[in-house]
Amino acid sequence: MNKVLGFFRPLVSLNYSHPWLVLFSTLLLALFATWFALKLEIDTDIANLVPSSYPNVQALHELQESVGGEAAMEVVINSPDFEKNKQFAENIIPRSLELYDPRSSSPFFERVEYKKNTEVLKDYALYLATDSEVEDVRNYLNNRIEEAKLEANPFFVDFDDEEYEDEDESDGNSDEQLDDFQESYNELIPPEYPINADSTSLVLQFYPTGSRSDMTFLRDLFNHYDQLINRMEPESYHPDMTVMAGGRLKRHMQELDSIVNDVQRSFGTGIGSVIFLVAMYFFLKKYIHYRRGSKKTRKHNIWDHLIRFPVPILIIGIPLLISLSYTFAIAYAAIGMLNTMTSVLFVILFGLGIDYGIHYYARYLENRASGLPVLDSLIATYDSTGTAIFASALTTAVALFILIIADFKGFSEFGFISGLGIVMAFLSMLYIMPAMLVIFERHNWILINSKDVKKKSKKGWKNKPYPFAKTIVAGAVVIIALVIYNHQVLEFEYDFGSLEPDFPEYEAFRDLSSSVDQSNQRNPAYIMAESDQDVYDILDELGRIQEKNGESSMIDDYEALQERFPVNELEEQKKLTQIVEIRDLLQDPFIVDQEDENLDILRRAAQVTEPLDFNEIPEFLRERFMTRDGEIGRFVMVYPRFRLADGRNSIAFKNEIGTITLDDGREFHAASTSIVAAQMLELMQEESPYMVLATFVIIFILVNIAFGSLRWSIMSMLPLALGLVSTFGAMMLLGLSFNFYNLVVLPAILGIGNDNGVHLVARYREEGSNSVWNVLRSTGQHITIGSLTTMLGFAGLLLTNHPGLISIGSLAVVGIGMTLFTALVFLPALIQVLEDNSWIRYRK
Repeated sequence: MNKVLGFFRPLVSLNYSHPWLVLFSTLLLALFATWFALKLEIDTDIANLVPSSYPNVQALHELQESVGGEAAMEVVINSPDFEKNKQFAENIIPRSLELYDPRSSSPFFERVEYKKNTEVLKDYALYLATDSEVEDVRNYLNNRIEEAKLEANPFFVDFDDEEYEDEDESDGNSDEQLDDFQESYNELIPPEYPINADSTSLVLQFYPTGSRSDMTFLRDLFNHYDQLINRMEPESYHPDMTVMAGGRLKRHMQELDSIVNDVQRSFGTGIGSVIFLVAMYFFLKKYIHYRRGSKKTRKHNIWDHLIRFPVPILIIGIPLLISLSYTFAIAYAAIGMLNTMTSVLFVILFGLGIDYGIHYYARYLENRASGLPVLDSLIATYDSTGTAIFASALTTAVALFILIIADFKGFSEFGFISGLGIVMAFLSMLYIMPAMLVIFERHNWILINSKDVKKKSKKGWKNKPYPFAKTIVAGAVVIIALVIYNHQVLEFEYDFGSLEPDFPEYEAFRDLSSSVDQSNQRNPAYIMAESDQDVYDILDELGRIQEKNGESSMIDDYEALQERFPVNELEEQKKLTQIVEIRDLLQDPFIVDQEDENLDILRRAAQVTEPLDFNEIPEFLRERFMTRDGEIGRFVMVYPRFRLADGRNSIAFKNEIGTITLDDGREFHAASTSIVAAQMLELMQEESPYMVLATFVIIFILVNIAFGSLRWSIMSMLPLALGLVSTFGAMMLLGLSFNFYNLVVLPAILGIGNDNGVHLVARYREEGSNSVWNVLRSTGQHITIGSLTTMLGFAGLLLTNHPGLISIGSLAVVGIGMTLFTALVFLPALIQVLEDNSWIRYRK
């Protein structure tokens, strides 16, 4: 370690001899790096946190390439008068399609979904019915005919109660069969207009020409559309008319804007707090050092010190910002995108990286106050503090870099960027900050009074024992036992919805539009097939799975175009033959004259004698089963029975239909964001214990190498282990839970919190026995300021609107606070107990 630092020591001399050259060259490179760093965008799709090599992820990509995943902008028109709603819709549609995007020189929208042509579907309802649905209709008609025959027989008397019960059961089956067909009929043939039950809300769907990832396009789109709505004056159609443009597309835009705003807010509060704390700390430290000098050499008053209040921030902050620009430029080159978890790393790394500057600058001031000139102070600080922060940065960076091996990108990308940020911050503080010090020294902006420094005696603290040592150690054992005993209290938050921010505008839009879509067939998973026969085989296998799992099955329904629309002449003739059989049943003399709405629906659908051409299927239905190339899609859609916002349901759905194995051994993988999200949850829960354990082991190995002693290594790591256990206990008391956002913080807490015990033990070994209080008054002060700056960096997330980001900040603040507390309280008590029993050995 010392050899590495010795090799680069000439760079410190270069900082002294050519400070402006060092500063300008690194700033110029930083400006170039910033240009790339600003290109980083935020990907909020949690499905992208799973490696692309996973089969379900590959299936999702294949689905998006072949079928697409268009997101529509929805417009809801609400008023008590349906005719006025319809009039407004028919007036705004052509104007919407004429809206022009000057940036891309193209219209904003390519098509709209409004009125549905359902007449053809009503004629061909039986033709498009599945075999099971046709069988239900056939059984229903046979039961109706039998009932009509019995009612028509005046001499029929039912003397057999059992037969009577069978008849009731038969009637129940008949009704159930009809209900199943009616449900399928309603799904196949929606209302002509997209309206709610009382016809007060009407929804239009416009499909944009631009990408949902192009935030500038989306902002321009919604700005232009809001202006269009205002120009249309909805209240002129009806005084109570409300028109809103929104839907999931706008929520996507709002979520990204919210994260950007949250990052800016956390940047302002978190970094602002860190800056103020550091500035105040060094103001007091410098002023105290200055006042300790001889009265004869005090040339500056309190006001001279106050106007230099920002100096420490400039000296430490500029190198730190340079390191961050390098970090995120490399992140752009290596990853290209930030995710929700890594989007806040700028403010977190600011709080982390500033620690090295604090240690370096504090020791530099002490060296200058002792009478050393600038260059000698720089070299002395480099040789002493440089070694300490090198060990600290190496330990923290390696602990974070270990996360790169995880498949879960929330871990791997967080570990890569944060570890890289630690390395860059360390290098900047050692090889750029000295230039800042020289520049400010030459312009007399660092006030030093190094003559006749009065040294305050520490003898009064030398032999003072640490109080309540045995009680504190015993209390730590009790805490560990209680946390382990109550570990089941710690829960994992599976509800994705509770981790998403609330958007009042979106909620208001959903209140108006949600009642329009009454279909329960939502969030389907797609299973892509290679042939039509594969589609039939997958359908059969899904039927077996659903039957096997019974009421516990997550499958609500499944469908494919191939089971509804004949793909060859043989299938066409089979369909037409089935319709002839239904037509014959409807002509039965016992029901032919019956007036019934359901029979009328079947009579109309039974008149078909010719196959239906695929192009005659209404566009709104045809688009649902077509690929981007305009071909009939070979895929099966599987609908979940329960809401997939609950991660447990997503996992159950994935486990049931994630991989479909046919009789010949071939496997087909389901594709949906919910299934990939479920895979992400499983992956994260599986890897997080190993990541925590691996981080702890790596830290221990590095600490053991640094100390060269197993005994001292264990002692320095005990506060970290107890701090982690105490973190779990604090979570129980505060009602905090783990989730897929904040789990990434656990390894980070280990990487950050290990410094406390290491610094304290190292200083204690240097000072010798009975030096606990002296260590706390010096090194304890430094680690406290360092931990507080890191906590403040994370604390900025507590003021965001995103529950997931808030959970990251909450766990980090609690975890780092607990590791600091155990280092300052438990470790000194443990050392005192070991000293009292002569169980400790040290060497200077």
